Amino acid sequence: MSAGTRLESRPVGSPPTAVQAASGLEEAAAALAPTAARYADEADATHSLASEVVDGLRAAGFARHFAPAPFGGVEGSFGEVTRAVLTLGEVCAATAWVASLSAYSSRFAAHLPSDGHAELWGGPSGADAFVVAGLVPTGAAQPVPGGGYRLTGTWLYVSGVEFADWALLCAPVAEEAPTPDSAPELRFFALPRGAFEIDPTWDSVGMRATGSHSVVVAGAFVPSHLSFPRAHMITGANEASAALCHTVPFQAVGGLTFGAPAVGAASGALKAALAALGTKRCTPSIDLELVRSSGRIDVSRHLIEQNAQVLDAAAFTPALMARNERNVTFAAEQCSDAAHGLVRAAGTSGLSESAALQRFWRDVIGMTSHVALRYETAAVRTYPPVLFGE
Repeated sequence: MSAGTRLESRPVGSPPTAVQAASGLEEAAAALAPTAARYADEADATHSLASEVVDGLRAAGFARHFAPAPFGGVEGSFGEVTRAVLTLGEVCAATAWVASLSAYSSRFAAHLPSDGHAELWGGPSGADAFVVAGLVPTGAAQPVPGGGYRLTGTWLYVSGVEFADWALLCAPVAEEAPTPDSAPELRFFALPRGAFEIDPTWDSVGMRATGSHSVVVAGAFVPSHLSFPRAHMITGANEASAALCHTVPFQAVGGLTFGAPAVGAASGALKAALAALGTKRCTPSIDLELVRSSGRIDVSRHLIEQNAQVLDAAAFTPALMARNERNVTFAAEQCSDAAHGLVRAAGTSGLSESAALQRFWRDVIGMTSHVALRYETAAVRTYPPVLFGE
């Protein structure tokens, strides 16, 4: 067990109770921020994070934040990683995005069986092994006689894959005798670097440096201990770990993974807009845009921090899980609107290629277009019935 978390003894699967102390991630993020800021424009131009930034993310502890304690992980809090991501988002949205996803992808991988933990985090990188995830089920997995699976397919938009140690990919398992009404089991499969190829397909105008390329797998063998049912991630069931952070239902997390970088970037956009305006005399319309945008950003920050508090309290009631989904979608909308308003306020100077504002603007719009941050994603679940008591 890490020094940062004290977990009371309990059977696996029972409600988690934990007392979590700060791990130092927030301070490490603050120390990394000047480096991320220094390379932000270069990363945007080259479509890749600088090695100094990638090394800094590992050293700061994002990958180990949710990794299992027996292998040097922190099993840390959602509040701490959220605040750390916000800090980085204010200087470089791509750095914050990769930081957030590296932490949460390790949390997903913690659903692997115990032997899978040992293989993934027992290697040279230890708890700092960088895991990336392809959450959308694609490709196909074929059971292999004697155990394991043969995995084939292509997974799009796998952020950070350029410097990943492991890729965690979701795929349907082929059935031996499918029926018209049967649905294949969905499972996750962990593959080490070298077992997959990278197809450099990411060419978005925003979030350029996230390296969200495609992962291609051509018939890789995956042993059973490097696979787990997708249902475990959805429900929070975990047969290998009783840590609070490893037993969270996916709906409760909602889009926090993606929402925190977006809010941080919106805060960065506000600072960039003020810098672009400089000593320029403000008109009432400019002042109005600045006030409105700053309010939207503050509300968004409050909502995602509220989500993190729910997760750290393990308050997984239907109403709170639904509220968490609503919170991030609303926050994303506010960040998008704020970014547009700040560009209007700054005018032509804010859209100069040398101005940071236009980069933050593109990044915020890119992030908030993610499917996990859309209203329809939250609305199709249980939110309206839960909200109105139907």
